[in-house]
Amino acid sequence: MTQKVAVLGTGKIGEALLSGMIRAGWAPGDLLVTARRPERAEELRSRYGVTPVSNTEAAKTADTLILTVKPQDMGALLDELAPHVPADRLVVTGAAGVPLSFFEERLTAGTPVVRVMTNTPALVDEAMSVISAGSHATEAHLAHTEEIFGAVGKTLRVPEYQQDACTALSGSGPAYFFYLVEAMTDAGILLGLPRDKAHELIVQSAIGAAVMLRDSGEHPVKLRENVTSPAGTTINAIRELENHGVRAALIAALEAARDRSRELASGNNG
Repeated sequence: MTQKVAVLGTGKIGEALLSGMIRAGWAPGDLLVTARRPERAEELRSRYGVTPVSNTEAAKTADTLILTVKPQDMGALLDELAPHVPADRLVVTGAAGVPLSFFEERLTAGTPVVRVMTNTPALVDEAMSVISAGSHATEAHLAHTEEIFGAVGKTLRVPEYQQDACTALSGSGPAYFFYLVEAMTDAGILLGLPRDKAHELIVQSAIGAAVMLRDSGEHPVKLRENVTSPAGTTINAIRELENHGVRAALIAALEAARDRSRELASGNNG
């Protein structure tokens, strides 16, 4: 049986998901989209061949609803959808900091809900999407969600209580790497390199290091030691990073991100 999937509130991440699904073999005719502006909906139809619909029409006709609106807009969207969502629909939420209970309390009793936290590398099919099951979500619902988000990267299942930690590590994670590249580029300029050359050196080094971490099976400590010669340049740099408390600063930063995620979840609960 053909499964219809609707993406509601199709912004950048929603569009990345659509395009990834189509590349993975989903038929555009089975994909529905909603957008706040009619011209945005028409743009998506023209670009991907998907069908623009209203939120209520999506709720009535799609087998899976993927909610990608901003967290602060989720309550209003659920108020609009709830009367039209039968209990056999799968509802997938991508709203950061909004707990599963928020949806289960507002939808028909027994509605399966799955919470997903993805990140911006979905735009280049390298997302890390973290998936948590609601009270009524089955193995089949989780597998279906993995199939959808697997079109734009990797997926990982976690219990919902770990979502805040995952948000700190991978949801916000790309920003930490961009921040590091920005700082290293400034250092390259200080050392006498043109900005474009410093940028190219750092980005390719980052890509190479990431692939080694992913594919080698080696612990990061071992990979770092392989670069670190006795009395060499790297160990001098590492010493300065340790002297300036970079490791402790990173741990504190991720704790702060996790705590803020908890605050957002608490604010949206109920």
